[in-house]
Amino acid sequence: MSVPVLAVAGFLGAGKTTLLNHLLRNGRGARIGVLVNDFGSVNIDAMLVAGQVDAMASLSNGCICCVAEDGEVAEMLGRLAAVKPSLDLIVVEASGVAEPSALARSLITVDDKRFHYAGLILMVDATNPAAELDHAVRVADLVVLNKVDEAVDTGVETRIHELVPQIPLLHTNFARVDPALLIDIPERAPQAQMSLDELLADDHDHEHVAYQSVDFATEETVNPRLFLELLRNRPEGLYRAKGFVDFGQSHRYLLQLVGTSLRLQKVRGAGTQLVFIGAGMDDDALMAALERCAREPADENAMLGVHKYVV
Repeated sequence: MSVPVLAVAGFLGAGKTTLLNHLLRNGRGARIGVLVNDFGSVNIDAMLVAGQVDAMASLSNGCICCVAEDGEVAEMLGRLAAVKPSLDLIVVEASGVAEPSALARSLITVDDKRFHYAGLILMVDATNPAAELDHAVRVADLVVLNKVDEAVDTGVETRIHELVPQIPLLHTNFARVDPALLIDIPERAPQAQMSLDELLADDHDHEHVAYQSVDFATEETVNPRLFLELLRNRPEGLYRAKGFVDFGQSHRYLLQLVGTSLRLQKVRGAGTQLVFIGAGMDDDALMAALERCAREPADENAMLGVHKYVV
């Protein structure tokens, strides 16, 4: 199985390392690998997470965006993806000076079947009205507006929605995002003895920011043209979608959507079962759009747009 690679970017002090540590402590059962990108001879970020991560690689004195072309990033991600037992997620935590679009581009362009790009989370400090958001927000798949309890009305949220009206946006304190929004928690047999980190998690971050999920299932075939239009014009607040979609005539696919990144893998069977995950979604409007996809017949060329997303 290809391991998803999730990028976490944001300005210094926005809460990137706090989010990473939160996921490591609260992603019960999930095995998480980390590629930490920091500057300086002493990699402080790596020191902050090394004690609880399942597998780790580190770049010091260099930017992940600058070393991508020489293959170092691909090599490190490949090393993490080859860890046994296999990882459920790899998180790339970029330094505060890493430019988000370059980070996303460096991960998207790596061609390795062992792992795949699974979107970019942008951490934003709600108390910092001076943050330069324009370009960063445009390449993000999810914005986490952190430290909201400390912020007065700085106008940051308004600026974010003006730049990208449909962007999913979560309000947090201490980067407490529910891991289930980002990670498919695996079903594994419970351990006979809890690890130290699992014991610590019992006393830590139980207040997760709530998200929505919308389930859709139908035995009718789905109109591929309408369905892809729905995903391209992402409903406001939608961050992830997963499950199976059946376009008919033996065209049934395992679907993984993160932000604007869509992957389809052909599978056997029949029927559509999908889960849509986000924050601030209009559940009724999304369900109506999905029902239309299952109701209206497709033309003979409707499948042409699907093939570009098949892996």
